[in-house]
Amino acid sequence: MSLRDLSRSLWVFHVNPGSCNGCDIEIMASLSPRYDLERFGMKLVGTPRHADVLLVTGPVTRDMEKRLKMIYEQTPDPKVVMVIGNCGNSTDVFYESYNIVGPVARILPVDVYVCGCPPRPEAIIDGVMKAWKLLDKGGKR
Repeated sequence: MSLRDLSRSLWVFHVNPGSCNGCDIEIMASLSPRYDLERFGMKLVGTPRHADVLLVTGPVTRDMEKRLKMIYEQTPDPKVVMVIGNCGNSTDVFYESYNIVGPVARILPVDVYVCGCPPRPEAIIDGVMKAWKLLDKGGKR
């Protein structure tokens, strides 16, 4: 995908409902000058009310379940939910933990999965491009 194919910037709200922060570090690496995800127009925003993409890392803890649903509802349509890392996809190392209610897909409808523990910045960039394509095709949801 070239820069000419992109019709608008993606605004992303990042939420961590219970991860170890390994995925969060890789997200920051993908925004660094080496990978420069911002060259595609991706911008982290401070509120879900301005976001196109809800970027979720980690499994959902008991305390964060209600909050994650609230954040999802605050994100305007069309929106894409993107899960980064194995823990958000399957609870991975947190499997059967007493405080985990499940992977993100059990709580929210997920559109893009990025696997890895933690995923490489290249995989995160690929996931962002998939989210972009979903929004570009007439909007998701």
